[in-house]
Amino acid sequence: MIKFIVIHYTGMKVETSSIKRLCDPKSKVSCHYFIKNNGQILELVPDLFEAWHAGQSKWKNYKSLNKYSIGIEIQNPGHEHGYKKFNKKQVSSILKILKYLIKKYNIKFQNVLGHSDIAPFRKKDPGEKFPWKILAKKKLCHWHNYHETEIFKSRRVKITNLEKEIFLKNLYKIGYGKLKKSSPIKDKKNLAKAFQRRFRQGLVNGEADQECLLISKNLLKS
Repeated sequence: MIKFIVIHYTGMKVETSSIKRLCDPKSKVSCHYFIKNNGQILELVPDLFEAWHAGQSKWKNYKSLNKYSIGIEIQNPGHEHGYKKFNKKQVSSILKILKYLIKKYNIKFQNVLGHSDIAPFRKKDPGEKFPWKILAKKKLCHWHNYHETEIFKSRRVKITNLEKEIFLKNLYKIGYGKLKKSSPIKDKKNLAKAFQRRFRQGLVNGEADQECLLISKNLLKS
């Protein structure tokens, strides 16, 4: 049963190479839909077939999300090859395909996710330049209710260790995977970065501050 939509970027410089890789069984990577630089949408795997896009992943009580999700790849060189904004034609296409899939499979807007949401310790895509806020205005994904100018004053304001623990607990309630007590500090930072790339894109530093805490609380209300 399809419950999630997971959005990715290709992380490759050349579009034709991205498509070739996604269509090659030997690469062990695939997706249901591919959005080209010109906005054209390609269907590479039928919706009800499992594609290899999520990998080792977790969201709430679900593990290995390939079984429960549709994967959408968007052409973008990614963080390692000159990460750039998604262009208007690509954004228009993502809005179009999301609206169609959400309606067709009755998917909750909270279940439209980024790859870094479900695999925060190893993935960055679709990254902090992906227009989640535009999607949210169309009710196509989860977002907080704060205005940027209202919440900005809380940025970089330090929080106590207890508040940091509350922040982590809020992330788990939102859906992010739980950390073990023995997990290294690096994992906590990567988890915070995944949250920031999604909900606080103006500063991705892996440090939980008052702004992050307030946004996490707000998301649990909406």
